[in-house]
Amino acid sequence: MEQFTAFLRSEQMVNMLQAAIMLAAGLLLASLASRGVQRLVIHNFSQHHAVLFKRLVYWLVLALFFASALRQLGFSLGVLLGAAGVLSVAIGFASQTSASNLISGLFLIGEQPFQLGDVIKVGNTTGEVLSIDLLSVKLRTFDNLYVRIPNESLIKTEMINMTRFPIRRFDLMIGVAYKENISKVRQILQQVADDNPLSLDEPAPLFIFNGFADSSLSIQFSVWTKRENFRELRNSIQEEVKIAFDQAGIEIPFPQRTVVFGQGSAPVTINTAADVNASAEKKD
Repeated sequence: MEQFTAFLRSEQMVNMLQAAIMLAAGLLLASLASRGVQRLVIHNFSQHHAVLFKRLVYWLVLALFFASALRQLGFSLGVLLGAAGVLSVAIGFASQTSASNLISGLFLIGEQPFQLGDVIKVGNTTGEVLSIDLLSVKLRTFDNLYVRIPNESLIKTEMINMTRFPIRRFDLMIGVAYKENISKVRQILQQVADDNPLSLDEPAPLFIFNGFADSSLSIQFSVWTKRENFRELRNSIQEEVKIAFDQAGIEIPFPQRTVVFGQGSAPVTINTAADVNASAEKKD
């Protein structure tokens, strides 16, 4: 009991208590400082930069207090820094892929091709950006899957930012029968766009006659809308076009093929198996 009391009063115990208090204070100050920096930065920078500065300040403040706690316990910071340097070189040689992702992450942070909350498409993956880290980007797909994409892949692969601009255009490809009047089709499509509340008047809807397809007249009808209404517009306007065409008697054809036997347009008699058997019975 006396030895335990002496240990509690010893200088080593005092240093351990001081180091623990430093670590606790460091956690508290790091949390407060990071939140304050985030509130200050978010007014002048993007949300992504605010989160990045928040993490940087948090770990920087915590590292300073952790180093002070180690020094209070009697560790030599010079020896620790030297060991950390040697360890960093060894890790660098052993993890070249991580180093490549780290450098690619710095390029992504500087270039800012997308931000938190944007919807991007990388290869066959489309999702909302949840996090932009130094090694990878995290996405949440529309079917609620969590996808991690290495930064190096984003640098090397074509990436489409689907929510970068405030408006988007939906291109509706339509085929109508050759007998239809193009001017009438144009008027019907324009009326459908005018009646749809999600369709923008400016930029105006675009009507393009692409040419003569195998079974139809090929038409492109493009409508602009706000990016948050894109999915709803895509679903609604296609249904409205189908209803308008049905009411106006506009035919949307399907592919057809004409097969010609014999010479020119002369008719050809086709005998079925039943006809062949009947003829054989008559001969008998």
